[in-house]
Amino acid sequence: MEIYSTEEQQVEAIKSFWKEYGNSIIGGAVIGLAGLFGWNTYQDYQREQAEAASVAFEATIAQTGATDALTAAVDELTLSHGDSAYADLANLMLAKAAADSGDLTQANQRLTEVLASIDADFKPLVQLRLARVQMAQSDLDGALATLAGISNEAFVAQRDELKGDALKQQGDLQGAREAYLAAQTAGSSSQELQMKLDDLAI
Repeated sequence: MEIYSTEEQQVEAIKSFWKEYGNSIIGGAVIGLAGLFGWNTYQDYQREQAEAASVAFEATIAQTGATDALTAAVDELTLSHGDSAYADLANLMLAKAAADSGDLTQANQRLTEVLASIDADFKPLVQLRLARVQMAQSDLDGALATLAGISNEAFVAQRDELKGDALKQQGDLQGAREAYLAAQTAGSSSQELQMKLDDLAI
């Protein structure tokens, strides 16, 4: 870097620098400010969308049972805020209500849709629910395929126990026993699981 010995040289150097680079500096500053304001506007928009989704979700959960009103509310929420977690939660709620009322087709449909969009951390929970619905529909191969997609260690015990249930329904008692034992190895110590194993030993 050149060292300037007098104030006059410094002033002349600044003038020369500004003449050469001034427009670029101003342009960069304008772009930077525009980007900042644009980002703030985007953040405001995201916040408004999240608040709107929250309000829509509150209105949705005010409905009870797998009624037409609940289905319509969930569909509206999904249409308006399909990329939000609220849409996934609402569809999970509707899937449960549908299953409880015996509408397994809708429960299956909703859970399948949620699987395509929900965060990976929550996917195993949805897969377990879907597998239970598939078993209730006697789609045992489908249930086993769904369970095979679960690799998160936190859900392995539940996966293996449910796999044992599906295999038992298929008549594969040896496979069911192996799955139940795998569930125990994975950490499940429930009395219900032990009873299932005891039943197979008879």
